[in-house]
Amino acid sequence: MITSIERITSDPKICSGKPCIKGTRIPAHIILDLLAAGESFEGIKKAYPNITDEDIKACLQYASILADEEAGITA
Repeated sequence: MITSIERITSDPKICSGKPCIKGTRIPAHIILDLLAAGESFEGIKKAYPNITDEDIKACLQYASILADEEAGITA
């Protein structure tokens, strides 16, 4: 079973190394931008049918980890 954070990967050959949802070329920041704009999980999945609720939650967890690191706190 893949844990949430393992759903976010970074490969220099895909999207210039930006963190993406595993198995896609969808950068995590795109999903986070949509959530910040008020889009629902259902709306995001309609726009990107290849992703799941778990992928969206993984983007949120990834952002949380980055925020903790930025604050000097490690998860």
